[in-house]
This record gives sequence, C-alpha cells and structure tokens, in this order.
Amino acid sequence: MKFTDGFWRIRDGVQISYATEVREVRPESKRFTTYASIRKVARRGDTLNAPLVTVECFSPAEGVIGVRVTHHAGKRRPGPDFALGGDADGAGTVRQDGPVTELTSGPLTLRLDGSGPFALAFRDADGRELTRADARNTAFVTTGHGERHHMLTRLALGVGEQVYGLGERFTPFVKNGQTVDVWQADGGTSSEQSYKNIPFYLSSRGYGVFVNHPGAVSFEVGSESVGQVQFSVEDQSLEYYVVAGPTPKDVLTRYTALTGRPALPPAWSFGLWLSTSFTTSYDEATVTSFVDGMAERGIPLTVFHFDCFWMREYQWCDFQWDPDVFPDPDGMLARLKEKGLRISAWINPYIAQKSPLFDEAAALGHLVRRADGDVWQWDLWQAGMGLVDFTSPEARAWFQSKLKPLLDQGVDCFKTDFGERIPTDVLWHDGSDPERMHNYYTQLYNRTVFELLEKERGQGEAVLFARSATAGGQQFPVHWGGDCWSSFEAMAESLRGGLSLSLSGFGFWSHDIGGFEGTPDPSVFKRWLAFGLLSSHSRLHGSTSYRVPWEFGDEAVDVARRFTLLKHRLMPYLYGAAVEAHDTGVPMMRPMVLEFWDDPSCRQLDRQYMLGPDLLVAPVFDTDGEVEVYLPKGTWTHLLSGERVTGPCWRTERHGYDSLPLYVREGAVLPLAGDDTRPDGDWLDAPVLLVHPPASPDYEAEVTVPDTTGARAAGFRVVRDGDVLRVTASGTERPFTVRVAGGAQARGAGEVTVPLG
Repeated sequence: MKFTDGFWRIRDGVQISYATEVREVRPESKRFTTYASIRKVARRGDTLNAPLVTVECFSPAEGVIGVRVTHHAGKRRPGPDFALGGDADGAGTVRQDGPVTELTSGPLTLRLDGSGPFALAFRDADGRELTRADARNTAFVTTGHGERHHMLTRLALGVGEQVYGLGERFTPFVKNGQTVDVWQADGGTSSEQSYKNIPFYLSSRGYGVFVNHPGAVSFEVGSESVGQVQFSVEDQSLEYYVVAGPTPKDVLTRYTALTGRPALPPAWSFGLWLSTSFTTSYDEATVTSFVDGMAERGIPLTVFHFDCFWMREYQWCDFQWDPDVFPDPDGMLARLKEKGLRISAWINPYIAQKSPLFDEAAALGHLVRRADGDVWQWDLWQAGMGLVDFTSPEARAWFQSKLKPLLDQGVDCFKTDFGERIPTDVLWHDGSDPERMHNYYTQLYNRTVFELLEKERGQGEAVLFARSATAGGQQFPVHWGGDCWSSFEAMAESLRGGLSLSLSGFGFWSHDIGGFEGTPDPSVFKRWLAFGLLSSHSRLHGSTSYRVPWEFGDEAVDVARRFTLLKHRLMPYLYGAAVEAHDTGVPMMRPMVLEFWDDPSCRQLDRQYMLGPDLLVAPVFDTDGEVEVYLPKGTWTHLLSGERVTGPCWRTERHGYDSLPLYVREGAVLPLAGDDTRPDGDWLDAPVLLVHPPASPDYEAEVTVPDTTGARAAGFRVVRDGDVLRVTASGTERPFTVRVAGGAQARGAGEVTVPLG
C-alpha cells in the first residue's frame, strides 16, 4: 500500500508517525527491547501527548533475527498465527558498548546506535551491511483520517540488489518496481493475483525477509520508494525476520527450518499423471480408453486423476460417485489398480446446498457462519455452497471421515482444489480473526487432507495436488500452478510462477501440460510436454478438451513417450534431489540465480532453470524450435545429443519437438535407472553412472542413490587416477555401468575403471 505522494508529500488522509529517537534500551542476555519516540525529546514536556513505539529484537533460530514493532500492545490477538520452529529460549547474544546495542545470531548481527536517529542495521559475519531500516523507515500510519491503523517498515535496497519470491507470482521474475499484495485470489496465471501468497522475499545480496503475518501484507518493492522494500499490515504490530545466508540456498534452508520443510512425496508420484479433464464427458469406458490408449502407444502412465464430475452436478462435494456415470466405482477402481495405476480424486472445501452433506454439516456446526448465526453461503462455483470450518477439530475429523471411504475404495491421493475465495464477513469456530484467516485457511485445509493420507497410507506415501498455499504450505506437497491458458505465453508465465514459488520455500511444483483453458495448438502441446516431464511433477490436464497425446497427432505421442521414459531413467537422480528438498528446503526446480548466485548473468533468467543441482533445462517457447539459453562457467554436455559446450556463453539453438536445451553440469555424476518403464522401480537394477569429469587431475565426486523411501541405498565414489576414472560402490554388490561423457564406458561390480580421453 502506498502512503506517500512522491518523495515530498503525504497522501490525503494519511498521517505517518516514525520511530525517531531511542529513549531507552532494555537488554537481556539473548534479546533486547527499545522504546522510540516519534519526535525528538528536548524537554520533559515533549514526552506528553506523544506516542511511543516499542521495538523488540530477538532470535528464534541461529542466523535469524526477528523484529517486532508495536504501537498499542493491548489489541486482542485472536489468531491464527503461523506455526514457527526455532529455539524457545532464543538463539541470540546481546552485547552493549556505550550507546550501541548489538544482537548476534550465527552469521547475522542487528545493530542499534542509540546516539543517533532511530535505525536498525543488519550485518553479515564479515561486517558487511545487508540491509537497514534507516531513520523514518519504522512507523505506524493512520489512513482514512484516523479510521484505519497500519504498521510499516522499509528496508534498504543496495545498488543493483534484486528481490525474488513472495509466492507463486506470474508477474516479472525480479520483483523490483512491483507492488505485491499478499492476499489469496482465484485469478488464474495472467495477472498480479496469486493462489499462493507468501510474505517472504529473497535478496540477491544473500539474505531473506519473512513478514510474520498471515493476513494481508502489502509490499512495495522498490516502487513507492525506489531504494527500499516497504511492507505494511493493517494492525497495531508488525513482526518480521531477517534470515541470513550467505548464499540463497542457506537462506532457504534457514527459512524452511522456521516455517517447515516439505514432506518427501512418494516415488510413484513423479510419474506421469493423466486427467479426465474438467468439463469433458467421461465414464468408465472413456477412462479405460485413455488408459489402454497410453499403454498401446508405449507411454507409461502412473496416476489416473478423476476431476470434478466424478461427483454429481450441483453436489460438490458429497464425495459420492455419480451412480449414473459410474455405477460400479469399486469394480472400476479395482480394474484400474490391476493395470498398475494409482488413483487421484478431485475435492474442494465447499459443500453445495444440494449435497446431502450440507444439512449434516450445518446441523453439526461444521460450516462457517455469519455474525447473525446464519450459514455463510453464495452461488459462485456451486449453488448455495457453504464453507467447511477447519478451525474446528470436530469439523476436520468430520471432513476426514468423508474422505476415508474413498481411500478404502482404492483412491490414493487427492487434488485439493480451491481454498482462495475465503470470506471476511464471517465468524470462525475458534474465534480467529477473519482477515487473518483469509490467507491462512488453505493451511488448515491442506493439512487436514494430508494428515489423513499419512495416517491411512503411511508417512512417505501422502501426496496432494494443491492449488492454494500460504507460508508453511510447502509441508504438504505437491502444488500446481492453477488455471493457465493454452499458449506459449501462458507456458512462460507458468514457469515464472513456479520459479518464484521455489524461491519462497516450496520444494515441489507442477503445472497443467498443454495449458488448462482452451485447446492448445499441437506445437504448444508438444513443447509443453518436454517442459512438463522435466518438472518436479507431471500432469496432463485441461478444461474443455482432453489432453491425451494422440489428440494432438502422432508426433505428440512420440514426444510424450520419449520424455516420460527419460524422466523414469532420471529417477535415481531426481529422487535424490527430492530428498535434498525434504532435508534442506532447497527446491528441485531451481532458478539459475539459486544455483549460480555469484554469476550476474543468472539473476534475471526466468526461461530456464536447474532441475536438481546438475541438469539445466531451457523449455522451448516457439513453434520453430528457436531458443536462447545461457550456460554458466564450465563445460556443459547436452544429455540427449552429447554435444559439449564451454561456458559462460549465450547460445541460440534450434530444436525439434523431441529435444530442448538439456545440459549436464561439469563434474556431475548422473545416476540413471536401468528400467525406464516406471518411476518407482529398482534403481540399483543395472544402473548407469553418467560421469562428466572436468579437466582437473584431482577430480573427485560422490553420488548417492536413494531407495524409494528416500533412504540411502548405495553410494558411488568417483576418483580420477591419471588417465582413468575409478568408481567404487558402497552399499551394493550389484553390477553397474560407468559411462564417461564423450568417452568410454565399462561395467562391473564393486569397483569399475574407465579410461579417459
């Protein structure tokens, strides 16, 4: 939200009161509190009729410093609040030297100099200033001639500093110059609105900032004040955390330790998903024709998804199969299971008035109500629908009890759609503040479903296909990009959204291959297939038309087969990257700036990414196959053609539909599965280690192959010994093949030696 009118003036009806002068500092061993007047105090009378701002500084975890700025502390705080980890006793150390007070936590120090104007400076372990809240940058604001109260902070941007993240945003990847309102909306992928709003940004200077407020947060990123990031909330208190690096990966590791690490999705979920699509006509015969058609064409299919109309019209959700379309759901699911498929079913958190569950939920008090006691209802989406009140433990248990019979039937996972259009003129069971609950609702919704899956299927077997999220939502993967158009432009905007989400702490992300709205041109569909099958998760899904590959020609079938088999071959490598995301918070799909943060050329790249640490992917957004790709320093080997290119360099390449820029990083050891028929096979059955050694004579590398639970199954150590590579296995005695990029290969067990050159 903007409060000023240019540099000199304040907008009409706005009054800003800045923390101006330090009046007292109260230090403790691990935290301190300071009180700042909003004007200079020259004499005792200046302390009268003048507000005081309370600023608390603390550290919840190593390398994280929190600041809580409060005007009036007596405001009731009904919640909800983000569930944050950390050390309850605090992780900081306070030091005072004259007027200077410092709080240090790991590599991060907050400095307050009480002898000058009120200002907070954040420094790294080398004493380099990361950012600061200068004088006139910490304030409370009233608008509407005093009717509304806001808290704001401005943190300085250095020369050339760039800002990323703030959720799944489809606007330009670098957020400088943008106004970003953190407020859940069902707005598609072609506007400034977002399904996944995260009040966290990451800086190219190697730090992050998390605003600990689940409601509306407004960010002015170098927009209202071009040299600052301003964030504000309509509240009496504002709490934010500065998260240390020094690298962006370190920032994400610390941030996800605070807000939650993603669960590890099951290995089977990385295979190809096929949907009925949304409003298309389908029954068991249609579904079977799709499944058999994929098998007949040699395209391995892992998950079949039933979208909304598996239930009866006007009755979403009643969680009952439409008896006219699916008269034998138990038998149908059993027959699909016999084909080796997993089953996904669409749900949402709304109960239509025509659903038999509406009266039941209303009578039990499980639907959100208005202040007058009436059930909140509207006709958007479903006629007369109500909203399940997930703040009630009883309502959560009730909702789970309606899903459990589906799991007993054979459904394996749920697409948890919607969760964004949450009203603010309602009362919640637990007394939550409606404005704060608007964004937070999705967390309760997805957690309710995810916890049921973990309980019924076991830890490591739970997976969602979720659309909405807030901070901490990364704990319940997977999320997909929402409703995009079927065009190259929408394909690019989807990728921007996914890359922004990955820099907001989310380890896994997907999108609708071919686009959701409309029917894609075959060229769009074929290019999107390669992109989709080189993403974390891969789903064929549309709105009014089917997304089976043969609808788009024989070449589309070939492309779907080629890249599905390739993804299966890559699974030992990809699942290793998934384990890393689960353990550290570093995402599978990585913007170039995350992996090459010290390369200025990577800081604005949003049409290519790293898939795990070693694979560079540049989707093609062009019918003719022309694509620009940037290769950072080192020698890169094209995975499909074997071509070797030395970077740093820009290249303009042309690719057929069966290819795209897909380069392996120098020094990488890429474990490939011997079996490409499924994503969750035995990855130690005839694996291939594809080694890309640098010219260095002292080259050493290690790679771990996980099993399908994420545990270490085997390890391989690669050492250059003169003109040969020696590869030693641990944890397995089974044979494996070593293939040197551009060179020889050898097969053996225990230890394998391969000549170089």
